[in-house]
Order: sequence, then C-alpha cells, then structure tokens
Amino acid sequence: MSTAREQPIFSTRAHVFQIDPTTKRNWIPAGKHALTVSYFYDATRNVYRIISIGGAKAIINSTVTPNMTFTKTSQKFGQWADSRANTVYGLGFASEQQLTQFAEKFQEVKEAARLAREKSQDGGEFTSAALALAPHQVPPSPLVSTNGPGEEKLFRSQSADAPGPTERERLKKMLSEGSVGEVQWEAEFFALQDSNQRLAGALREANAAATQWRQQLEVQRAEAEHLRQRVAELEAQVAAEPARAGEKEAASQSVEQLEARVQTKDQEIQTLKNQSPGTREAPDTAEREETQQQVQDLETRNAELEQQLRAMECNLEEARAERERARAEVGRAAQLLDVRLFELSELREGLARLAEAAP
Repeated sequence: MSTAREQPIFSTRAHVFQIDPTTKRNWIPAGKHALTVSYFYDATRNVYRIISIGGAKAIINSTVTPNMTFTKTSQKFGQWADSRANTVYGLGFASEQQLTQFAEKFQEVKEAARLAREKSQDGGEFTSAALALAPHQVPPSPLVSTNGPGEEKLFRSQSADAPGPTERERLKKMLSEGSVGEVQWEAEFFALQDSNQRLAGALREANAAATQWRQQLEVQRAEAEHLRQRVAELEAQVAAEPARAGEKEAASQSVEQLEARVQTKDQEIQTLKNQSPGTREAPDTAEREETQQQVQDLETRNAELEQQLRAMECNLEEARAERERARAEVGRAAQLLDVRLFELSELREGLARLAEAAP
C-alpha cells in the first residue's frame, strides 16, 4: 500500500477477532495482545478502509460500504460483517469510550462512503470527505509492506458486486446464531489478562513493601527496648540523687566547719605573733620554742584544711554538673522514645491497612 495514496484518518487499539469459518459461531482471536486498528482513505480510488496489521500480515482489510453496519454487542465489544471478505470482524476494546469513538467514526466513514458513491454515480467531481473527518490519533507506524511491491495486493479491496439477497440472509443468520455470552467472554478475556498482570505486579510491590515495613518494625522495636532500658537506668540514677544530695550537704557542712576552724587558728596565730615581749615577762627558751612549734603546726594544719576545702568544693561542683547531665540525658532519651513510639504506631497502622487491602 502506498503511503502517498492512503491517508490515515483515525487509529485506536483493540483485540481483533474473526468469526470461525467452520462453525460460524465462535470467535478466533488474531493474537494475544491488542493491535492497532486504523481507518484509511484512498484518495485515488475514493474509498475508505479499516486496516489492522499483525507483523507482516493484514489481519483486517475491510472496505467500508454504505450498506455495512457496526453493531455493539456489549459495553466493550463491537462487530461488523464484510461480505466481500466473506467474514465477520469483532473488536474488543479496553473501555466503553473507545468502543463509542470507533462506532461514531464508523458512521462518519460510512456516510462519507455513501456520499462518494452518489457523486461518482452522478458523474460529478468528488471532493474528499476525509477532510471533514478530524483525525483522532496518528498510527504509531505507517502500514508499509515488508515483502516488496507484490504484497500490496493484500491491501487492495476485492472487486465484487453488491451482495445478493441470499448472501445477506446467510450473513444475518450467521450473526444471529453467534453466542452473545461467548462473544463477551472472548472479547474481555485478553483485557482481563492485562488487568490481572497489573494487579499481580501491584500485589508483588505491596508484599515487598510489607516485608520492608516488618523489618523496619523489628528494628524500631529493638531500638525502643534499648531506649526503655536506658531510661530505666537514668531514672535509677535520678532516684539516687537525693542520697547524693545529702552527702553533698554533709560535705558542705564539713567545709563550713573547716573554714571556721581555719579562721580560729588564724586568729590564734595572729594573736601569738602580736604579743609584745614588753607587756609581759620574757619567756624562757623552751616556752618560746614550744610556741613557735605550735605556730608551725597550726600553719601546717591550716594549709591542710585549705587543701581539703578546695577538694570538697571541686567534688561538689562535679557532683552538681553530673546531676545536670543526667537530667538532660533523661530528657533527651524520653523525647527519642516518644518519637520511636510514634513511628512504631504509624508502622502498625500501615501494616493493618495493607493487610485489609490484600485479597
């Protein structure tokens, strides 16, 4: 078929069927998948054809005539009889909207074919009615023969006279004897296969997501348990703080007592140093040495007490800092535990929804 002569008008996708030539009752599918079905206009011969190609083979090559009728047998299936090809074609669509569009385009093409026949019979010049038909979709690939010029005969309409009354009656009888239930089942069978494949893929993705959620749930549970243990340890430390506070208060009292003793000793030392020899009788050498020794002992004791005081103050500051750190860590652990518990709750709700949605 020459692409310069044939012009595409409308294209869609559907599962193609042909009536069984032996039984005249059952449908024979053209393939397992949907095919492209197109309306073409031959400007040279002023004819319209419905064409569908499967591989290098013409599955449908039907010239539209004014006496043809496209019949909707279900919400997604339609058929028409081609007396020239001596067969009945059936199309199963994915939706009712696609079937309606194809049927409307069939009526438009049929009317255009009728006008073309009338003009040709009147001997007038023919104006292409195809220009009035808005193309809905461009075919995905041009319908070009792969076997050379000799294959072009597959697309040419077979010349024949109008069907006689006997042949028309036979075709009507063949259509009336067709099982409506079989037509609907066979038309929707492949569409259901595609739908089942999509559902199976979605189910596999849902199962994978559920497995991942379960793993995350186990990790969250383990982390939550670890946080509970840590919180329990910190609470125990906080509970032990009152005892430590009592020890700190006792240490503070001890420090105050030591400071008082240091001040007393300082006063005694100062008093001894300020004693004037002229105010009393000069002590003898032994008493003076003893006094000096006492002064040295007091100074040594005073230095030791000052060291103890500084050490107690350092210990007190460290205990206070440790207590503040423990409180802050308890607060952080409690907040983190709340977050993990919230995430755990969300995971459980997600698993519950997934379990309800799974068939």
